[in-house]
Amino acid sequence: MTFDELKEKAHNLPLKPGVYIMQDEKNTVIYVGKAKALKNRVSQYFANLASHTEKTRNMVAQIHHFDVIIADSEFEALVLECSLIKRHQPRYNILLKDSKGYPYIRLSNEAYPKFSLATKAAEDGARYFGPYASRHNTQGIIEALRSALRLPSCGKKFPRDIGKERPCLNFHMGKCDGYCRGDELQEQHAQAISQAVSLLEGRFQEVRGDLTREMEQAAEELRFERAAELRDRLRAIELLGKRQKVIAGSLADTDVTGFFRGTAKSCFVVLHYMDGELAAKDFDLLDTPMEEDEESVFSSLIREYYVGRTRLPKHILLPCELADQVPLTRLLSEQVGYRVELLTPQRGAKMDLIRLANQNAQEEVIRATTREERQNKLLEALGRMLALDAPPRRMESYDISNQGASDIVASMVVYVDGKPLKRDYRRFKLKDMDGPDDYASMEQVLTRRFRRYLDGDEKFSDRPDLLLIDGGHEHVKVARRVLETLNLDIPAYGMVKDDRHRTRALVHPDGREIGIQAIPAVFALIGQIQEETHRFAIDYHRQLQAGHVKTSTLDKIPGVGEVRRTQLLKQFKTVKAIKAASLEQLQEVVPKNTAQAVYDYFHGGE
Repeated sequence: MTFDELKEKAHNLPLKPGVYIMQDEKNTVIYVGKAKALKNRVSQYFANLASHTEKTRNMVAQIHHFDVIIADSEFEALVLECSLIKRHQPRYNILLKDSKGYPYIRLSNEAYPKFSLATKAAEDGARYFGPYASRHNTQGIIEALRSALRLPSCGKKFPRDIGKERPCLNFHMGKCDGYCRGDELQEQHAQAISQAVSLLEGRFQEVRGDLTREMEQAAEELRFERAAELRDRLRAIELLGKRQKVIAGSLADTDVTGFFRGTAKSCFVVLHYMDGELAAKDFDLLDTPMEEDEESVFSSLIREYYVGRTRLPKHILLPCELADQVPLTRLLSEQVGYRVELLTPQRGAKMDLIRLANQNAQEEVIRATTREERQNKLLEALGRMLALDAPPRRMESYDISNQGASDIVASMVVYVDGKPLKRDYRRFKLKDMDGPDDYASMEQVLTRRFRRYLDGDEKFSDRPDLLLIDGGHEHVKVARRVLETLNLDIPAYGMVKDDRHRTRALVHPDGREIGIQAIPAVFALIGQIQEETHRFAIDYHRQLQAGHVKTSTLDKIPGVGEVRRTQLLKQFKTVKAIKAASLEQLQEVVPKNTAQAVYDYFHGGE
């Protein structure tokens, strides 16, 4: 459908509650929404586009057609909307990273039972404990149980795997009782599981008493090693009891929700309170949503987080009133079979809790975006230094590695948004080279890379914003010449090193040097890129050289070994340049007798 046809269809909708389902040209559901009056709500999407957020405009641009389902009431529309969002997971709806329910601890029903984390209780013969307030903390309880009672954490299945292998490192470190050693330990495993169950059910005093008596009896029988083991286990269990009291509970008394809307990212926070004390925190970072008002955003988040759960707190504190608060309260209450209240405090202690939740949300956004913002500012600074039209999001760096005439290689390293993108790294083995020649090598590599780009090769399909060449003025002049030959306008700079082999500046093809040490972050980034490019080239070169005998024309000269050969090639770059050098120039690099031998070799003993 055309935009005008969509607009006309929206104006012809009834003024009744219902759900609208936006779809693209592939019939994929991209957005689901509800409305008290379908005509008014859907028409807003196709009117005054300039007032929409960027994401809303993007979504509208992808709408090929839409369907509506009329409901008898706003409550029915809410129920239907939640169901459709769960089913289709539309890309433009606010979707939390995973469907977080209150998690459970599952104890399997087998000869050697194991603990694991479960998202919901099922009728599978296993035993379930909880629900608990947070997945992270629930996993922490499981790990603490294993540690305190020295239960296995490996993937072995007993009794199937008993005796197949020697006990693992955990047994030798005292973290597991090594039940893989034999069937005679099954009773001991059952006792440990029984103690774990007692701990999960809150019977800490009972477990503590049993272990204390057993420890004292072992001491009386002079089994001091066993007594010490039980003492350590008792201490671990006491710590576990304190931890679980803080972070666990069968049901939160009150949830306090908060939200912070940042420029790039936003955060939804839920603080779980039990018996008046903060027990745990859940949060989700998401791209700043497309809805234009906070009330719509928060309503979507509350529905996404709570709808579908089997256990809910009796009170949920909200930072703002929701337009659909009444039907949502009814939906959540019917969902769990008891009254769930959605409250929006205006003052007092409850309002302080809302402020705390909002502050937590803001802190999470700051932590999540600080690095991203830092990288953006870093690239902006680099772009200003080099007078680029925009920050260089994609940078490609090139280096040549050779040793003699064989296995001359080059590396292409890619950084995107200031971070290495290793899947785009490329290696080149130079072809038809008479000998080491950095300039000819660089010309061949760049020509091959950008011809493949122009030919549409998928492996080279991304166009860089900036080229960084490991070398000086002459190296970058080669790069500029290749780009001009291929009619490509891509900025290219050489990375110039100091006497300590550290990058000190960038050099323009016209010879201008641009100092980078004034901004330490830029200096560090360019240095990192150059080191990574050099490392990648050297690694490839070493792979090719493995098993080879490194040979060179210079190896034929008496008195020229690997050290002298390396010194000459480092200074003159190519054998051709060494041949053209005067005796005085050679003596500046190597001892006089070696210089004389090299000079005589290339000049026939003149």
